[in-house]
Amino acid sequence: MHGVTRIAVDDLLAGIRAGDRTAIGRALTLVESTHAEHREEAQELLARLPAASESTRRVGISGLPGAGKSTLIDALGSWLVEREHRVAVLAIDPSSTRTGGSILGDKTRMQRLAQDERAFVRPTASAGSLGGVARRTRESMRVLEAAGHDVLLVETVGVGQSEAAVAGMVDAFLVLLTAGAGDELQGIKRGVLELADLVAINKADEDRARAERARRDFAAALRLLHAAGERQRAGVLLLSARTGEGVPELWAALEEHRRLLLESGALESRRREQRRAWFWDELLAGAREALLADPRIAALLPELEAKVEAGEEPPERAAQRLLAAFRSA
Repeated sequence: MHGVTRIAVDDLLAGIRAGDRTAIGRALTLVESTHAEHREEAQELLARLPAASESTRRVGISGLPGAGKSTLIDALGSWLVEREHRVAVLAIDPSSTRTGGSILGDKTRMQRLAQDERAFVRPTASAGSLGGVARRTRESMRVLEAAGHDVLLVETVGVGQSEAAVAGMVDAFLVLLTAGAGDELQGIKRGVLELADLVAINKADEDRARAERARRDFAAALRLLHAAGERQRAGVLLLSARTGEGVPELWAALEEHRRLLLESGALESRRREQRRAWFWDELLAGAREALLADPRIAALLPELEAKVEAGEEPPERAAQRLLAAFRSA
């Protein structure tokens, strides 16, 4: 590695360890970059970060649009920093598949937390990656942990496969719902609830009776979902992110879940599996990039793609031809 790069990484490391917000922001920008020269620096930086600690809390928060995820994160994060926690938020925004643009509006909905020096809020565009989850979210989490943030809150866009991706990189996965959301609420996929370690019904202050009915309904649904006993059933809580009601109880439930994971050894097992999955994600992403960068593939790809689009060649056969060309070196 060039000396100038080593110096740049040294400076970033020093700033991260000191909790310097400018250095943290630069480091996050670096690990999110897709430029080849930046990736080299980013890998050097990540390799020199201290090992992740089990003391860090990693919480994923998902839910349908309008459920109040950002409001909850603002309330929960603000409550935590008042209790000496250092909170970091990664709010993953949907990116346009056509332009790459993203909404990046979550920071404006977390005004208290975004203005608190004890917290770090980072909106990040998904850049079209699987399920709307930024490919570098894991790396961003590592930077924020190294900077001393002991609570990481990762907000998903609440659609597609983003829930599964985020659930695979956190210690606890919270699904946020609202009572009386009609068909949309009932249409939540079974798979999302299967991922949940905790379910919370938000906006309970608006209609207490309706919220309580929703709590009972979802508790019954989760009993059926986990009837086979393959994993611990998620609890269902009521809260109001707007007023702060139920926020302490939510954190207590997350801490109890963490205690059970620690006592059983499941936390370390979960994180080991997450590191293995991270390795395979990086390996497959690198293999795809190497494939598309190969000049033989670049020469053959437009022709085969046109034939597939025209229905002149089956996709499976075209893909095998490309792979055969790649292996022929």
